[in-house]
Amino acid sequence: MDTGYIIGIDQSTQGTKALLYDEDGRLVKRTNREHRQIVNEKGWISHDPDEIYRNIIEAVSELTDGIRKDKVIGVGISNQRETSLAWDRKTGIPVGNAVVWQCARAEEVCERIRKKGCEEMIRKKTGLKLSPYFPASKIAWLLEACGVSDRADRGEICHGTMDTWIIYRLTGGTSYKTDYSNASRTQLFNIFDLKWDEEICGLFGIRPENMAEVCDSDAEFGETDFEGVLPHPVPIHAVLGDSHGALFGQGCVKPGMVKATYGTGSSIMMNIGQIPVLSSRGLVTSLAWKLNGKTEYVLEGNLNYTGAVITWLKDDLGLIHSPAETEELAEQAMKDDEVYLVPAFSGLGAPYWDSRAKASITGMTRATGKAEIARAALECIAYQITDVLECMGGDAAVQAEELRVDGGPTRNRYLMQFQSDITSLDIRVPDLEELSGTGAAYACGLAMGVWDDSIFQNIRYHGYEPAADRALRDRKTAGWKKAVAAVMEEKDSN
Repeated sequence: MDTGYIIGIDQSTQGTKALLYDEDGRLVKRTNREHRQIVNEKGWISHDPDEIYRNIIEAVSELTDGIRKDKVIGVGISNQRETSLAWDRKTGIPVGNAVVWQCARAEEVCERIRKKGCEEMIRKKTGLKLSPYFPASKIAWLLEACGVSDRADRGEICHGTMDTWIIYRLTGGTSYKTDYSNASRTQLFNIFDLKWDEEICGLFGIRPENMAEVCDSDAEFGETDFEGVLPHPVPIHAVLGDSHGALFGQGCVKPGMVKATYGTGSSIMMNIGQIPVLSSRGLVTSLAWKLNGKTEYVLEGNLNYTGAVITWLKDDLGLIHSPAETEELAEQAMKDDEVYLVPAFSGLGAPYWDSRAKASITGMTRATGKAEIARAALECIAYQITDVLECMGGDAAVQAEELRVDGGPTRNRYLMQFQSDITSLDIRVPDLEELSGTGAAYACGLAMGVWDDSIFQNIRYHGYEPAADRALRDRKTAGWKKAVAAVMEEKDSN
């Protein structure tokens, strides 16, 4: 195999990054395009699929400007996983906007199925708790709300997650595919039989034969020249859901290794090897990937609002001008303050899975100011991740030895130190942020024979060690648990 450039595309909730890696696996250039977060009066959250596709083309065009484009030899893609959409099979025109993973508009679909007594069956087959978080109900809602269910039954409509849409468009409609990691997040895929589940698909009014072809995560998904940006088509040779890409990019390839991605929301994942374990503590089980023909599984906890809490402080409340300000504010906050922010803006994710819970701030006094609110916003991120880690340890019967982290908020030194303190774990922060796109690019390069496993040594880490005393940690954790309980009790009383 001739060496050359590998492109990694990370299509995330807030935008799209394009990453260029040289023959030695070094990141040499990155570009970024943000897209709109479309929120209506009902609080529904949507993305424009065409805008996202245009951004991919523009980002890659800028990325390859000034290099020998004929040296690009392959592409790996990571994507926001549960965001769902439908489109016309012939024209590629979307049927409305995509329903973003954060959006709970499909709760009524879940409630219909819940009344049929199928919730536990679904969990035992898919590893996922019945929730509007997952694509099954989102796709069902789209087909119903847009009036295209009959057309979908006739095979005239494609539907799926963002990776499937991107592959379809990049290949000119010739490839209707997804990978095992993304398929396992739809709530339509049997993680034991490794195929679309006919019974579950039927419950959601979806024909399994109309779902995308499921391929190994390092398979060839088709070829693209990015609308003529490249002089010749190159293979899309890896696709991974963004969190799975980050797990792979972090080198968490052995059972018991754990990573947390700090993005708009968060995904905390533990590699559990080749035997799936169903959670009894509010977590979900998914496929990590299928690479080199080998299937591996993860336990995962998903959080709706982590980094998005900081965005809320900035854009909605106007308390800060940039996320970086929160670090200094947190250090300035009163030490004995007992303010807790529970960010249930669209319900609570793992391990509570309460889509009807409402956000709250508790423990305020007249002395509470901007600094205390900012600190509570940072700390609620760490508390939520700690809740998930505790559940993972119980389900997998193994305690994490360290936590590998990635995402923009990991630059916040207060947050990382607090995360270490509250978990009593060493925190390892990589020297690059784009772990999802890196994981997809690495998987592509490995599949194409460009690199070997030594590629993971390219990433350097710095770390944080626990420094808080146990009494303080226990007191703050108890306060957080009480604040969460109050939110759920308030919901139950309404």
